[in-house]
Amino acid sequence: MQGYLKRLATSGLAYQASSLVAGFLALFTLPLYTHHLTKAELGYAETLLTAIILASIVLRFGVGEAFVRFYFDDDDVAHRDRLARRTTSFVLVTTTVAALVAVVFAGALSRALLGTRDATLMAYGVLGLWAFTNLEIAYALLRVDERRRTYLIASVSNVVLTVALTVTLVVGFDGGARGYVLGNYAASTMVLFGLWAFALRQRIGLDLRAPRTLGPMLRFGAPTVPADAAVFALNVVDRAWLLRADSPAAAGVYAVSVKLATLVIVAVRGFQYAWPPLAYSIADEDEARHLYALVTTAYVIVTGLVVAGLTLLGRWVVRLLTAEPFYAAHEALPWVALGWALYGLFLVFVTIAGRAKVTTRTFPAAVVGLVVNIAGLALLVGPLGPSGAGIALCAAYLAMLVVVHVLTRRLFTVPFDWPRLARIVAIVGGISVAGELLLPTSGVEGFALRTLALAAIPVALAPELLRLRRELLAPAAP
Repeated sequence: MQGYLKRLATSGLAYQASSLVAGFLALFTLPLYTHHLTKAELGYAETLLTAIILASIVLRFGVGEAFVRFYFDDDDVAHRDRLARRTTSFVLVTTTVAALVAVVFAGALSRALLGTRDATLMAYGVLGLWAFTNLEIAYALLRVDERRRTYLIASVSNVVLTVALTVTLVVGFDGGARGYVLGNYAASTMVLFGLWAFALRQRIGLDLRAPRTLGPMLRFGAPTVPADAAVFALNVVDRAWLLRADSPAAAGVYAVSVKLATLVIVAVRGFQYAWPPLAYSIADEDEARHLYALVTTAYVIVTGLVVAGLTLLGRWVVRLLTAEPFYAAHEALPWVALGWALYGLFLVFVTIAGRAKVTTRTFPAAVVGLVVNIAGLALLVGPLGPSGAGIALCAAYLAMLVVVHVLTRRLFTVPFDWPRLARIVAIVGGISVAGELLLPTSGVEGFALRTLALAAIPVALAPELLRLRRELLAPAAP
């Protein structure tokens, strides 16, 4: 297990480095954005940025996920190069055609998504859709070869350029929502061209035969699209619902909650990128089952501690990093953080289905989650506002986890230690909820007592932490 753990940690750190930098810079720049953007402007921009990611999932047709899975089926370099060219060609064509069509109808699309007509803002979003989708494929090429250094340089450069451009356009030129969106994706376009020109030029190329030779990849990947889209739609529906049913300002407050959940999001993103290549590369079935179970337990502990910290100390974080109109973001923050943590658990079951090459099993779970989310939004946003959207998100992910476990447990049996996981959740959740309900919510005394409550969690988890450490560092069975 030590070798696998080292690979996961090394890859995770490389893929998380840019997220850590992005998270730090996002927190550093959040006071600037909340002082120069209205709640409505931030609501419009973040709703559009989230919709871009959803559209990107559809335009990839699952070939990115299929590429990662099929890459490890053959060690032949020529085969892998052909696979890379097919993937990049296919996505380049689909995104370019979609972008040209979307620009023509930018005004109407803006009205449909945001409830306001702003063709320029939508056109900037279309540029983002094209750049983001192709950049995700470029990053996938780097990840399968574990080119961590190149990935690190490219992703960190993207983050730094993005922040520099966004601050310049929003703060320096008072660009509002348009500057915020353009700054986010102009940098991605430059980094994409840089990777194509210098790091990936041997593995990309416009292969016009690709659409006819992608059959196996599409048969694997296409069934994942409805599930992936439905899962990510949870992050679009909540903002869009708040924007329409409540107000653009409420969507802006909710967007700040998401930004302040950075620590959880960083952990989930690193896990999302590092886990599948490792999970699929393990040939021994029993070894894979054991590792899946242990990594899941470790993930629950790590993300649980982060969610607990945001629950207990979120009020002080919000007041430190945002302008006064956004102070209410602390109410939704614990729920948003928990929702992202649950999403990371869902990825474990996605990998189980992918290992068995039965990718259709995740779709029913995603549909159930989307239905639960919409029902929760309808019931909770009215009385609770952004907090109601966060609660609905958590309910949706919980429903998805139950359904996907039922549907995948016979495909590839993983020996999850359910009593142990229940103990960990009970300790972390019990101390967090008790602290939130019983301890002061302001002042030095409140901060000190809540910090002590947070520090008590790892102490209470000490037996589990020591046991997990022994298991992760134990040599694999012969």
